[in-house]
Amino acid sequence: MAATFVTMAELRTNLGIGTLYSDSVVEEVCQSAQDIIDSYLWYNQALVYSTALNNNIATITTTQPHGFVTGQSVTITKSDTATFNGTYTITGYTEFTFTYARTASNQTTHLVRPYGLVKGPNHSTAYASVAAVREASMMIAVDIWQARQAPSGQGASIDGFVPSPFKMGNTLIARIRGLLAPYMAPTAMLG
Repeated sequence: MAATFVTMAELRTNLGIGTLYSDSVVEEVCQSAQDIIDSYLWYNQALVYSTALNNNIATITTTQPHGFVTGQSVTITKSDTATFNGTYTITGYTEFTFTYARTASNQTTHLVRPYGLVKGPNHSTAYASVAAVREASMMIAVDIWQARQAPSGQGASIDGFVPSPFKMGNTLIARIRGLLAPYMAPTAMLG
């Protein structure tokens, strides 16, 4: 699926590269920027800590209070096994767990590493239409592009001195945090 926070056409125009590079290369940068920004935004989701299946009842444990309720439809991804990935209707819940019907062989509790993801209905902002999110995405996309073009991620002076080889580090997010602040999830990475 094509990136929507910053499009290929927008990035090509911003960088002034026209059709010099293939669509797949430019889209990869756009999608990478969107994935980075998306991980900081607030959605109706929780991380999956563990999974279990007993007598055709699946139990999902999350790392934080999930806020899902009985009757709600959720989609689970990245849970390490096809048994738990998919869309299900919640049949019961506590603060950190929820259950749903799932016909399969019993499975003891399995810790999911890296964490899986469960998403509920999305009632949040359509972030692709938020100017601050789009600007932050463009800034990240430009930095990714520049990091690909220069060995240190930034231009070098004539004497070869490069003040910071870590352009793609924590300072990358620090520069756009102000733009994203109203939309950042309380559980977004800290730093």
